[in-house]
Amino acid sequence: MAVIAPSRRIRRTPFTDGVEAAGVKGYTVYNHMLLPTVFRSVEEDYRHLKSAVQVWDVSVERQVELRGPDSARLMQMLTPRDLRGMLPGQCYYVPIVDETGGMLNDPVALKLSEDRWWISIADSDLLFWVKALAYGYRLDVLVDEPDISPLALQGPLADDLMARVFGDAVRAIKFFRFGWFDFQGVSMAVARSGYSKQGGFEIYVDGTKNGMPLWNALMEAGRDLDVYAGCPNLIERIEGGLLSYGNDMTRENTPHECGLGRFCSTQTAIGCVGRDALLRVAKEGPTQQIRAISIGGDLPVCDALWPLMSAKGKRIGQVTSSAKSPDYKTNVAIGMVKMTHWDEDTELDVVTQAGTFKATVHENFWL
Repeated sequence: MAVIAPSRRIRRTPFTDGVEAAGVKGYTVYNHMLLPTVFRSVEEDYRHLKSAVQVWDVSVERQVELRGPDSARLMQMLTPRDLRGMLPGQCYYVPIVDETGGMLNDPVALKLSEDRWWISIADSDLLFWVKALAYGYRLDVLVDEPDISPLALQGPLADDLMARVFGDAVRAIKFFRFGWFDFQGVSMAVARSGYSKQGGFEIYVDGTKNGMPLWNALMEAGRDLDVYAGCPNLIERIEGGLLSYGNDMTRENTPHECGLGRFCSTQTAIGCVGRDALLRVAKEGPTQQIRAISIGGDLPVCDALWPLMSAKGKRIGQVTSSAKSPDYKTNVAIGMVKMTHWDEDTELDVVTQAGTFKATVHENFWL
């Protein structure tokens, strides 16, 4: 069996010791770090996520920190979402675009103060783009990657476990808000957010040395809650329509094609470097867009783009992610579909490495 050779280019995380002790069975590489992909099995992890609580090592969500007088200006340059009304303590989902309006990342931004922000990034080297803008525009801002490593608690029992470690006040955090909570003398940002639709929190662990003490404390406090090590689950994220940057969307796609137009206040987001390009896109509308797709049959693993074909044999899109859903008794998928075929209940063919299967387009995702 082939293995990935360890090196400084692929980093362990502050929680890797705990992940390995919990019996991780697979990794992927994400932002040059190890991201767990499965513990018991994808389906068993899925069932447990929906019924109990899991601790996820999501240190791969690296932080790009902006600090200084021009940090708010730089933050607005990155995204077409209007940030003028954002207050400290809020989290915003922010499409990040280049000068053509192409997606560079789809992170969550945290406003720590008027002159300090964290951008909790998906899988791309966004740090270099942000530093380049800061330098090119001669902005008075420091751009760096701090020693902050997110740890997520996801699942219906997440509130109970968090309250045992951080106190009952953590229950009052509203969705996409964060507060500061103490763990063994270290103040950490805790947000009600996460890469699942089951509810939970993300703890922005300050300092690598504090990783395993917090991991162990959560595991010990949650024994009677059936706490288990977990990770972002392929089935659950597709059911919920949670997109994966680099898989479901790339720099070739605009936010409008990715169904993220509601996060683009292009008319008022003055300063965004992709604003002019996106104004044209908003006026004309996208010619293709992300859609939920159900597929029949015994599908293979989706490890490449699968062409979507019309009844006339014309390629009209591609499936980018798929999985068999135990709850919905079908294969659920995410695909990019041309406007001529994206209406509800449109029937298509999907071409895989194991043959051609029947597919149906849906306007809404399952969760």
